[in-house]
Amino acid sequence: MTALDTPAPMIEAAQSVWKLRWKRFRGHRAGMASLALLVLLVLFTLAAGPLAHWRGIDPDATDLLSRYDPPSADHWLGTDDAGRDELLRLMFGGQISLLVGLLATVVGGLVGLAIGIWAGYFGGRLDALLMRFTDGMIALPLLPLLIVFGAIDLTKLGFSSEFAHSGAAGFWRVVVIIAVVDWTQMARLVRAATLSLKERDFVLAAQASGAGPLYVMATHILPNVATPIIVAGTLTVGRVILLESVLSFLGFGIVPPTPSWGNMLNNAQELVTTAPSLAVYPGLFIFVTVIAVNFIGDGLQHAFDPRSTR
Repeated sequence: MTALDTPAPMIEAAQSVWKLRWKRFRGHRAGMASLALLVLLVLFTLAAGPLAHWRGIDPDATDLLSRYDPPSADHWLGTDDAGRDELLRLMFGGQISLLVGLLATVVGGLVGLAIGIWAGYFGGRLDALLMRFTDGMIALPLLPLLIVFGAIDLTKLGFSSEFAHSGAAGFWRVVVIIAVVDWTQMARLVRAATLSLKERDFVLAAQASGAGPLYVMATHILPNVATPIIVAGTLTVGRVILLESVLSFLGFGIVPPTPSWGNMLNNAQELVTTAPSLAVYPGLFIFVTVIAVNFIGDGLQHAFDPRSTR
């Protein structure tokens, strides 16, 4: 059956479901306000390149004669301990922190999705093995594990010394580390949904008609677990941004001079008494972003919940 052959009532029903969900989300005031705020934050960070070009400022250029300058016409939020423009570094750092949050969530979510759906669908020994592995990951202390992974010498893994000490290496190190340790919640959520769905009549009918496991999982199970995945993934982004900040704060994250909100906060930890604004700005952006993402997750949970009445 092609898209042209799809009955109009089915198309209208699908559209009405998404319209209802959007209406419910709009009714969640905190979620809508947070969505608008997050869009503004993304636009703010994306404006870094054009603003730097327009003002002719290199955000990585140091000027030791202009350290700790107060806000002025030349530097709207002042300068940091190396004489660099604080506003531009916040904007470029936001790009890194938000991108880490998105990529690590997607990669970790795919890992958790694969483990959860295979464990729930096949059950038996495979389910027991994968879930015990998941339990083992949950039992490991998170912060020491992040520090151990962050301290791995990339040159001993075959990477060049130039790459190992570059900003790109720090970025991908953080993404991989967080994705490796932050998939367990997604795996348990998908497994629970799969265990329920695989006993439904439409799945049993597909199996009886000779459909293979991969087809059943991709066609019948995956679309029906999309709702909890979307909600859980949204809530995960905020946690990932915090983990990136922790790694950068401990010196195992994004490598300076590449800015991120986490390493900017790390660089300012000894300047709280002399230049408190250098710690307040990145800390405030981290706080606002995480709160906004969590409220958006709450709004999505309200919108996708069939028990919601408005």
